[in-house]
Amino acid sequence: QVQLVESGGGSVQAGGSLRVSCAASGATHTISVMAWFRQAPGKEREGVALISNDGSTIYADTVKGRFTVSQHTTSNTLYLQMNSLKLEDTAMYYCAAGRFFRLQESMYNYWGKGTQVTVSS
Repeated sequence: QVQLVESGGGSVQAGGSLRVSCAASGATHTISVMAWFRQAPGKEREGVALISNDGSTIYADTVKGRFTVSQHTTSNTLYLQMNSLKLEDTAMYYCAAGRFFRLQESMYNYWGKGTQVTVSS
């Protein structure tokens, strides 16, 4: 079993930055990919970014150039650095872990409870 706990959410002004984190524990040897998803009010959950064990990444077109996903492998911590935040980035951000290099919900076995990110004007 893998446990994921997000942190770092909060309220920021448009154009600002925020970093959210995800601490993984348990059977972390069983996962090879970690990802961030988000869900805005009234919208479906969507993939934001993922990173595999070898450092390969995938970003949603909406966040390319603004967000950076990274990981500290020794501590099994995932990060999402969000810059140039826009109002439409407001969402609950979820950490996920799995074994496949796909930014699709169905590919992830483990999920955190989410951390709220709110962007204001």
